Amino acid sequence: MLKKIYNIFIFFKMNKTKVFSNFKELKWFYKDFKTLKKQLENNNEFPFGDWFPVLNEKNSESGTSKGHYFHQDLLVANKIFINNPKKHVDIGSRVDGFVAHVASFREIEVFDIRPLNNEIRNIKFIIMDATKFDNLYSDYTDSISCLHALEHFGLGRYGDNIDAFGHIKGFEMINKMLIKGGHFYFSVPIGKQRIEFNAHRVFNLYYLLNLFKNKYEIASFSFVDDKGDLQENVELTEKLINENCNCNYGCGIFDLIKIN
Repeated sequence: MLKKIYNIFIFFKMNKTKVFSNFKELKWFYKDFKTLKKQLENNNEFPFGDWFPVLNEKNSESGTSKGHYFHQDLLVANKIFINNPKKHVDIGSRVDGFVAHVASFREIEVFDIRPLNNEIRNIKFIIMDATKFDNLYSDYTDSISCLHALEHFGLGRYGDNIDAFGHIKGFEMINKMLIKGGHFYFSVPIGKQRIEFNAHRVFNLYYLLNLFKNKYEIASFSFVDDKGDLQENVELTEKLINENCNCNYGCGIFDLIKIN
C-alpha cells in the first residue's frame, strides 16, 4: 500500500516529505480547534462549518517576494510606466499578475488563445492564436510584452494545437506586430535547453541570442536565479551565456528594441 501511495506522489510530482509532514501538523491543529471550541461554548454568532485545514502557514512569512512571476511582473510593469508608450499590447502573460499591474495605471490590450469572460477596466481582451499571424496587426504597436508565455506555444497545455515550432511562429508574429524602435519585453525559463512536456520549454541563452540576431538590440537583461532572487541589469558576458547564468530553471527577462 505504501509503495502505491509513493508511486502516486511521483506521478503527480507531489512533495512526499511535505505531505507526510502535514500529518504531524494535525496535532496542533486539533489542539487549536479544541481551544477555540471551548472559547465559543456560550456564543453562537459564528457556528462551525466544514473543516478547512491550512497546515503549512503557521510559521510562514507575510507573503512571497521571490520567484519568476513576482520579479518579472514588477520589473516590466515599472519599465512600461516609465516609458509610457502610445499603445501597449500583451501576448499571453498572466492576467492576475503582470496585466493587472499595468492596468492599474494605463490601458493594455491582451491577446490570448484562452477566453476571458469578464470585462475589466483598462483591459481590452482579444482572443487570438499567436502562432497564426493576421496582417491586420502589422506594425500595430510601439510596445509589446510576452512574459513566461512563449515557452508554452505549441505544447497543447492551454488548448493550442501541438506544434514543435510554435514558439518560433509566436516570436515572428510579435516581431511583425512591433514597429521599428519599439520595445519588446520578453521573458522565458532559462537553463539547459529542453522540453518538459506538456508544461513548457526551457531555453539556453545562445538559442535566445540567435533568435534576437538582426532583429533586436538588448536594452537590458535581468534574470531570476534558481533561488528565486532577481539579478537586475546584468551584463551578458560569454561566461554567463555559456553557463546560462548558472540556472537550471531560471527566468531570463529581456528589454529588447526592434532594429529590423
